[in-house]
Amino acid sequence: MELGRAGIWTAAFDAHPSGAAQAAAIELEGLGYRTLWLNEATGRDPFVMAGLLLSATSTLTVALGIANIYARDAMTTAAAQKTLAEAYPDRFLLGLGVSSPVLVEKVRGHDYGKPLAYMKQYLEAMDRAPFNAVGPSAPPERVLAALGPKMLELSATHARGAHPYLTTPEHTHTARQILGPDVLLAPEQMVVLESDPSVARAIGRSAISFYLRAPGYLANLRRLGFSDDDWADPKAPSDRLVDGVVAWGGVDAAVARVREHHEAGADHVAVQVLRGDREIPVAEWQDLAPALL
Repeated sequence: MELGRAGIWTAAFDAHPSGAAQAAAIELEGLGYRTLWLNEATGRDPFVMAGLLLSATSTLTVALGIANIYARDAMTTAAAQKTLAEAYPDRFLLGLGVSSPVLVEKVRGHDYGKPLAYMKQYLEAMDRAPFNAVGPSAPPERVLAALGPKMLELSATHARGAHPYLTTPEHTHTARQILGPDVLLAPEQMVVLESDPSVARAIGRSAISFYLRAPGYLANLRRLGFSDDDWADPKAPSDRLVDGVVAWGGVDAAVARVREHHEAGADHVAVQVLRGDREIPVAEWQDLAPALL
């Protein structure tokens, strides 16, 4: 499976009909992008959506960044993965994550417990799960949403690699050291194609404020040198934090940040364009394509 050096990560599709999402995926494929990442929160089922997008395209890889392991049991996830991998060879990449206590406990009503141990048990259960149907010709691949050292280590031993989210090139450098040289590292990077600092930072703040309620993200940001002062008001994180995790200022600024990740050891960077509204950022994808690809 070839993801390309840069792909697109988006959460914009849920605000639009499925047909519009399929049209956007076709546009991405035509622009030369090789990978499209989808998330899971409280919208469409990511496996169903992946199937819709794969059916509308012919070469695009659809990756999940990420499917919540508390949303379905391991056998169900393994079956969904194998179904898509058989139907669309080398075009579906499963990303799995533990999400956050807000979505797991308050929204879904599950016990968050010990997420690292639960993830390990879940992956082992996936590997044991029966599948009495025609499957893919080779075992399908998966990546983990990994931030801390132990989850990164698990990404190297129980998956193809890691898909860190809300991070910096400094985290990418550390992650590469933990993963070793032969494990996929595909961080997400938020970008805003806006040169006005106040407008760009406002868009960035709106995007990252939700994650500042999640202990895992906060712990990782502290490891990166940020402090509680940077999110004293979670709805108004500091300029320092926004600038650290969101690349803003136009195409050149976005491409420069992606290059930093590559130089730090990333194999692939999943670029998330932020607009400040819920429109699908097709125009921005078009602007980025010549420079990114």
